[in-house]
Amino acid sequence: MSRLGLLGKHIDYSFSRGYFTKKFTAENLPHTYENFDLDSISELPKLLENNPDIVGMSVTIPYKQQVMSFLDSLDETAKEIGAVNTITVSKKGVLTGFNTDYYGFKKSITPLLKPSHKKALILGTGGASKAVAYALKQMEIDFDYVSRTMRDGITYTYDLLSEEIIAQYQIIINCTPLGTFPKVELYPEIPYQGISKAHVLFDLIYNPEETQFLKFGKEQGATTCNGHDMLRFQAEKAWQIWNLES
Repeated sequence: MSRLGLLGKHIDYSFSRGYFTKKFTAENLPHTYENFDLDSISELPKLLENNPDIVGMSVTIPYKQQVMSFLDSLDETAKEIGAVNTITVSKKGVLTGFNTDYYGFKKSITPLLKPSHKKALILGTGGASKAVAYALKQMEIDFDYVSRTMRDGITYTYDLLSEEIIAQYQIIINCTPLGTFPKVELYPEIPYQGISKAHVLFDLIYNPEETQFLKFGKEQGATTCNGHDMLRFQAEKAWQIWNLES
């Protein structure tokens, strides 16, 4: 019996544990999947030392970037993205990082897009946003970042956004945790009046199924999508990596 799990902080809401537990039971596979809920990423070496039967991990907020300094090697895609959401642990304890978020995002948003969807606005600058940016580059879709503070690589802060600016970006992607259960009342503060039926709003959040961000978009006539399919697709890709690398 080998152990897999999700590395993160405050992750009781996790999709991954339920998804993989159901998969392993249905396919009669000799694996378990659990939550590795750490207060600090500095606890990772001790976790692995005390649990040598761990063979792989998924990684979520807030450790997709922080975990990289603890890894022995990076897959080329993860290196280019600058964030990791999948780790393999070899029998010798070698940690290798991968990124499957970009694959999950690309596969889930592609069916929603039309030729008119040429520019995207990425809300947030964490590890997940880097995977989204990588996927948009592959799809040849121009994008800009929105953050709370202005710095290199950031085009807009939230207070600079106007209805006219929002109207110019036909794809808006929420990569922030705003609206995640249990704080479902929160949402990115953008001028939603600038959104129209020509827009696609994509939220990486999957719990709740419809965030305030998506509700506001739907009220303006936009096509909306939550992060459930993205998670499912990236999890399937992670499973392929664990099998290939094991």
